[in-house]
Amino acid sequence: MPDVIVDKAIYCDGVRESITGDISDAFNAARAQGDCFLWIGLHEPSQEEFDLITSEVSLHPLAVEDAIHAHQRPKLERYDDTLFIVLKPLLYLDETSDIEVGEINLFLGRDFVISVRHGQANPLGGVRHRIESDPGLLSAGPAGVLYAICDEVVDTYSRIVHEIEIDLIALEHRVFSGEYTDATADIYSLKREVLEFRTAQDPLIPVLEEIVKGRVELCLASREQFRDVLDHLLRVDATVDEHNELLTSALSAHLALVGREQNKVAMQQNADMRKISSWAALIAVPTMIAGVYGMNFDFMPELHWPFGYPLTLGLMVIAVIIVYRLLRRSGWL
Repeated sequence: MPDVIVDKAIYCDGVRESITGDISDAFNAARAQGDCFLWIGLHEPSQEEFDLITSEVSLHPLAVEDAIHAHQRPKLERYDDTLFIVLKPLLYLDETSDIEVGEINLFLGRDFVISVRHGQANPLGGVRHRIESDPGLLSAGPAGVLYAICDEVVDTYSRIVHEIEIDLIALEHRVFSGEYTDATADIYSLKREVLEFRTAQDPLIPVLEEIVKGRVELCLASREQFRDVLDHLLRVDATVDEHNELLTSALSAHLALVGREQNKVAMQQNADMRKISSWAALIAVPTMIAGVYGMNFDFMPELHWPFGYPLTLGLMVIAVIIVYRLLRRSGWL
């Protein structure tokens, strides 16, 4: 399984011992040395490939199915002496400000840890280096591995919350900058990212609470460390709630500002239409009088009178002035 197994090693007395043989030899070696545990890291194994693991360790079929097909929410389940834990690591993409969700499925026993990773968002490589350089974590056995993984996942949550806050501040500046730009799609997109974040983070809280309350026998000696991780996670949870509320408020404010701008445009259009109509009325008055005198009738008033032409022009001017004053008084001009 060279492409599926990311790493495998036996840890005894704070020292890593590499495995050169197959999986069966690794389990036999760990059990033969007594107070040791084996950690095997897998990446998206198939059912056939995972059968090589289950042939050495008794794992519940339902948990194995969940680990292979993924798409589980964070949870902790007990199957006899084995713990099955699902975590959702996150990866923030700077180029698009998107959050990519991965999945880590852990099987923990007294002398083994089997980690199954799905997706690219995972902290396991760094976790191995951390515990291999910390004899205290290694001495805690599989519980120390679980603590280190949970701690790294929650630390990643904290970093991503900070990135979301930066994006949120930029959106707020854009909304209240005074320049009319439609930010509805960007606010909604960031709100979806926050929702995806909460879907990965929220269910982890009861998992850690279960451990902190001493209900997981395998992790009793590491409760203090898990309490610290839970405290960090609760702070992240509170911050995410604040971000979600701010995004809701920003969206409401943006929609209100958009409505105000649209009202301004509509009012300006109405004012322009009134002015156009007013000028059209001013032009229509002399046009009407000129149209009457432009008719080809033989008998028209003042048609052959010497003062008929200037009188008509004067009548046009007076009528235009009267209409203009009426329009000005009504506010149309």
